[in-house]
Amino acid sequence: MPARAPAGRKRFWKQAQLVPQDGAYAVELDGRCVRLPGKTALCVPSRALAEALVAEWQAAGQEGGGYFTPDDLPLTGIAGSMLERIPQARDGVLESLLAYANSDLVCYRDGAQGKLAAQQAALWDPWLAWLGKTYGVAFHTTHGVMPIRQSGQDLQALGAAMQSMTDAQLAVLGVAVPALGSLVLGLALLGGAAVEELVACATVDERHQIAIWGQDTEVTDRIASMQMELETAARFDALTRQA
Repeated sequence: MPARAPAGRKRFWKQAQLVPQDGAYAVELDGRCVRLPGKTALCVPSRALAEALVAEWQAAGQEGGGYFTPDDLPLTGIAGSMLERIPQARDGVLESLLAYANSDLVCYRDGAQGKLAAQQAALWDPWLAWLGKTYGVAFHTTHGVMPIRQSGQDLQALGAAMQSMTDAQLAVLGVAVPALGSLVLGLALLGGAAVEELVACATVDERHQIAIWGQDTEVTDRIASMQMELETAARFDALTRQA
């Protein structure tokens, strides 16, 4: 039986390096600029981010038989959204993110309105209050799974605020919002909320079930994956804020 081919692509470079370029910083591999799938150069305005990208590429493929996958380059993935996807489809990105408002995790409470609903309220209500204070919108909540719609006025106000965000911020939201299942919590990440606190908020249902039925490897792995995604998104956000 033939051996299975290694997963990913073979590392083809020896040295990743940062190269100043027209007021920004490009990532090069053995003197050649890294190109994103759309052929855009991997070149960012923040030196701190560029240094982190260089370190990421330098480490990729050093283990695992010299093969690497996109999972080895998470910061590059977010940078790719910032540099290519969002500038080319900004309105579509905003629309897809804003769509989470009507299915936002923190707006749907346990229908039994028992202990779990109380835990949800304790963790989620402060973030809805924060949303109102920060963005001037008041999201409705419900008990159960019947869909609700937020007011058009609130969605318009939130959309206008998001329209003014940078491509980097929208790229961070593009990771955080789907991972958390919540636009509210994704915005909180941009607002400086701790990753651990947001993961706790997003997994209150799972942790409630674990407390009743015990550990489930699939669930704990999913929580760990969420934690890693958010840590990467938060790190990307912090790096873009540095010169």
